[in-house]
Amino acid sequence: MTIVEVLKLSADYLQKHGSDSPRLDAELLLAHALGLRRLDLYLKFDHSLSEPELSAYRGFVARRGKGEPVAYLVGHKEFMGLDFEVTPDVLVPNPDTEVLVQRAVAIARESTGAMRVADVGTGSGCIAIAIAHYAPNTDVWATDVSGRALEVASRNVAKHRLEARVHLERGDLMHPLGGDFDLVCANLPYVAAGTTLPAEVAAQPARALYAEGGGAALIDRFLTEAPTRLGPGGRVLAELDPSILSMVSASAGRNLAGQRIHRDVNGRERVLEAWFSIPTNSEPTA
Repeated sequence: MTIVEVLKLSADYLQKHGSDSPRLDAELLLAHALGLRRLDLYLKFDHSLSEPELSAYRGFVARRGKGEPVAYLVGHKEFMGLDFEVTPDVLVPNPDTEVLVQRAVAIARESTGAMRVADVGTGSGCIAIAIAHYAPNTDVWATDVSGRALEVASRNVAKHRLEARVHLERGDLMHPLGGDFDLVCANLPYVAAGTTLPAEVAAQPARALYAEGGGAALIDRFLTEAPTRLGPGGRVLAELDPSILSMVSASAGRNLAGQRIHRDVNGRERVLEAWFSIPTNSEPTA
């Protein structure tokens, strides 16, 4: 069979097995199986595949049909225009998270000086690395409780040549970090324990997805700790699910001076931006 015939059959199969982007999935997996760029497939639509090539591809399609994320199968994922190594030890970078990075970069670019930034629960390192890449005035300290996740993050830091400005530490929330920060970011688990998720989401590390307290427990604790680590005018950016927004806003406590909500690519309330009267007294400008 030719490439174009194989793509049509596999896209039909993946659509029947629940893929939201069957044609894209089919193309990414075939390009990976053949060692080509996705663009190259369009230049070789009439190329006939050998049986070994078909066999390797069938294996990837079968695994995708069972819900395994494409990023785990091909070993990488694009985020904020950058390419990141991805393994089953970390969450797959999600386009919804880009709004957090975009806001962080905008805040950094408003500053006239260097900024200390923390990324709590870094996983693959995509948030920390993207901020450092697009905001050269930042030094970013990133934490995670998982040693295996930090190994992936370390390789991604090296890949993007940011070892001098992205620093990885293992530990709970901000506990391993010293000093105060101008900006603290977090994409912590916020799915309520017991929630049924799509297969490709549920295939990702449970510890990075689920939280007690209806999904708010870790973010609650983060919003209690983070304000004590902010310098004057410092801010917090936290990704969350809209269903727990009211809960986590309340957990910020009486020291919350103000907040904004930023929407993701689908228009859903996704990122909480907060600033505090204690320990900081300055409210950010619009």
